[in-house]
Amino acid sequence: MAVKPPESAGEVKQQRWTFMVSAPDIGPREKMFITGSIPELGEWDNNKIVVLDHDESTNLWCKSVTIPNTCDILYRYGKCIVNEENPDEIIIRQWETHQQPRIIKESVLHPFTDTYGEHHGKKTVSSGWLTVTTLLQFKFVNNPLKLHSCLSKRLMRIKVTPVKLSFGTEGQADDSSLSMDMGSVASGVLVDVSTLHNDPALCTMKPQEQFGRDYNTDDVLLINVTAPDIKALAYLVDLYSYSTRAGPEDPPCHVGYTYVLPNMFKSSEGTLDLPVTCNVKHRPLGTVNIGYLIVNPMPEQLCDLKLSLAKFWDPSWTGLEVGHRGLGASFKTKGGDAIRENTIASLKKAAASGADLLEFDVQLSKDMVPVIYHDFYVCISMKRKREVEHTEMLEVPVKDLTLEHLQKLKVYHLVEGRNQETLFFDDELEEHQPFPTLEETLKKIDPHVGFNVELKWTMELKDGTFELYNPFDMNTYVDKVLETILKHAGDRRIVFSCFNPDICTMVRNKQNKYPVMFLTIGITKRYEPYRDPRCSSIPLAVQSAVSTEILGIVVHTEDLLRDPSQVKLATDAGLIIFCWGDDIDNKSVVKKLKDMGLHAVIYDKLDQYTTKEVKK
Repeated sequence: MAVKPPESAGEVKQQRWTFMVSAPDIGPREKMFITGSIPELGEWDNNKIVVLDHDESTNLWCKSVTIPNTCDILYRYGKCIVNEENPDEIIIRQWETHQQPRIIKESVLHPFTDTYGEHHGKKTVSSGWLTVTTLLQFKFVNNPLKLHSCLSKRLMRIKVTPVKLSFGTEGQADDSSLSMDMGSVASGVLVDVSTLHNDPALCTMKPQEQFGRDYNTDDVLLINVTAPDIKALAYLVDLYSYSTRAGPEDPPCHVGYTYVLPNMFKSSEGTLDLPVTCNVKHRPLGTVNIGYLIVNPMPEQLCDLKLSLAKFWDPSWTGLEVGHRGLGASFKTKGGDAIRENTIASLKKAAASGADLLEFDVQLSKDMVPVIYHDFYVCISMKRKREVEHTEMLEVPVKDLTLEHLQKLKVYHLVEGRNQETLFFDDELEEHQPFPTLEETLKKIDPHVGFNVELKWTMELKDGTFELYNPFDMNTYVDKVLETILKHAGDRRIVFSCFNPDICTMVRNKQNKYPVMFLTIGITKRYEPYRDPRCSSIPLAVQSAVSTEILGIVVHTEDLLRDPSQVKLATDAGLIIFCWGDDIDNKSVVKKLKDMGLHAVIYDKLDQYTTKEVKK
């Protein structure tokens, strides 16, 4: 009996396969792409995606690719925009993010037609992240228009048009603003708009309308410009309003305009007070206050298209227990059994007590090392001794001390410095020392315990003061933290959170792997309110989270207990909701919050207040 000779190790069987997908909701400049687990599909690399061709006869997007038929092939579809002026610049607009990608089994011989976004009966897509472009967000908040009395009561529409910085720009810009052509924005530039509103359709980022978006009293209007080079553009801000004699089909009138020039951007964030000029007589009409945020792509690309957890939450993850700063905010705790907060020892004890997640705060040292610490300031003693004298204490921002200074100097918490009382005497023990680095924490804590990483960033209070002055550049800060997480987190579950909604926008747009949650104090009697209206209430936090396309919100328990119906408000919007606060001070409150439907409860003294019967 003849025996078939074995195939050589280098011989690979292949077949020609035509990928076909229907995408009914694709935008006018968008194309479909495919990525997958084999070299022919780019091995999940966003720089090696395969752009599909549109078959107008069938309205399908197709591409024939030679693939191996000796293994299962995993793949996903997405939407992209190819820069016509530079085809190597491809913007990942949106992509499928099912936890299990599509698969061609080794045994399947004939191609089939897919429907974009739908897989195993479920539709799951997410927006892309910044790779070759920069996001410039214009923020119109706190009633920014101050116009002459004849216009002050009229409803205005606001539009932003990016124009190239070249001779004849002004004429070109005016033509663009008044044109009926929706494709008048320069190639490679996208403009999307969102209004925080009870109507989810307005909250969701969508391409800007021809005459912009209405601005009503107390609105929060966000306009995102995504471009390869924001410094090569100027930004025309047009105001439109309807005439009192306008019919239902009449377009609005062009009232006035102002320009934002790229040299006005002094940092990653800021505000501009600009004059508004009459469109007809070119006289001053008033002023407009515009906030801006610049989000750059990360210097090193550490994400791909293989998997995203940015909007993923397992339905079984409810009532999770989260250790606040480890085992609790130790400088609020009475009694001598507390462990210093935000230390390896505190985090380990909370993990051993059954914490599902560990919450802690991350700042940068002067030499830009991410460290774990809550307060923006510390007290340092000029002499290394336990007895603290008033003349020896100096309050210093954490950001002004290097990692070596933070870890070697005798550093006191603000409570210790102001009260002239040392509260902890175990600093000589390595794991009880303050200021562990983020990298060290990732390596020393059990990888099965998730981390809720709070990005500690200064906020402007309603009275105009700041929690911390002269911080690092926001892009630099976020990049350093993300780089550490993306390089060292491994398979650990990570959830980012921050009180600053701009930080949430940054983290969401710089990476695609980890989820982000917006922290809010809401309506409270305990804390000074923030100036940014997005921080002022749970409904606005919900709308902000929907607009930014993040996982959810982390709300202050005081506001939640005042109106428990706000849990449903968040979940109805498709959001995950955590809570935090000093009101969580016993087991019964923890249980009550779980019964209200909270996905996670962040609290102190988890070892004492846990409601888990089995710690795991």
